Amino acid sequence: MHKAMFYKKLENDEVQCELCPHYCVIKPDKIGICRARKNINGDLFAINYGKTISLSIDPIEKKPLYHFYPGSKILSMGPNSCNFNCQFCQNYQSSQMTVPTQKITPGKVLQLCKQHDLDAVAYTYTEPITWFEFVLETSQLLKENNIKTVLVTNGFITQKPLQKLLPFIDAMNIDLKAMNEDFYRRLCMGRLKPVLKTIETAYKQTHIELTNLIITDENDSAEEIQKLVDFVAELDPDIPVHFSRYFPTYKMDNLPTPITKLELAKKIAQEKLSYIYLGNVRADHDTNCPNCSYKLIERGFDTKVNCIDGKCPSCGKKIYGNF
Repeated sequence: MHKAMFYKKLENDEVQCELCPHYCVIKPDKIGICRARKNINGDLFAINYGKTISLSIDPIEKKPLYHFYPGSKILSMGPNSCNFNCQFCQNYQSSQMTVPTQKITPGKVLQLCKQHDLDAVAYTYTEPITWFEFVLETSQLLKENNIKTVLVTNGFITQKPLQKLLPFIDAMNIDLKAMNEDFYRRLCMGRLKPVLKTIETAYKQTHIELTNLIITDENDSAEEIQKLVDFVAELDPDIPVHFSRYFPTYKMDNLPTPITKLELAKKIAQEKLSYIYLGNVRADHDTNCPNCSYKLIERGFDTKVNCIDGKCPSCGKKIYGNF
């Protein structure tokens, strides 16, 4: 166990967690919604500190990050916890249920990076916000050793801890699940506005890409997609957006997303956004210059990056990302 950050003490030994917008009030010997923070004798502890459900080496594109050192490998790990309860969760076995974990320390993460010649670490699989203390301390150590860090997250975090963490995070893929509050409350047990705030805050300080899982009959209308595109375009039309195909899982049995819906999303997005990708489906995953259509990144069995100093070699346009 590890003393938690961002909470306040209440009467009768209760505590209120201030890490995420749930603001859980937790009685003694009870845990918060995320199952990661426990009230022990009137203090809050991160009971998941240094406990990971997995350790693996992945392509960076799997996060998905397409504009952050494409073609590189990254060490991936994640906690057995989440502050959402999405009815369509693709990783529900590890996010919503207790599974075996293995112990790891920040020092061990650094050692593994050096041992396998890796220069990046991803906190992923479930929700790394619920792993806050471990993510922060590990990222601080990695930063000191010139190793990059990636957060794959639902973005449901309050601003103070986000600002505390961001100086040590090099890239984020943020899951923007829908553009209406009803969807978040009904299907995720969360809220939309804090996620939008996270995106706006993170964009100013680190590399971001967004993922939107398009779910049949839930967030797949042209109007819904247009709202998402308009939000991103107003922030920065160069932010890469990944529209991903849904398949029935966990508590949701809606039909798989028709390919036509993904194609519609891409068509709508192309009117305002520079970089759109389709996930969980056979598609063209290459990156073309939005100015002259030159093929900047070729993704297949291997990834070939044709950018030069982050610019298109054909027309000189600066390309969003790190290469």
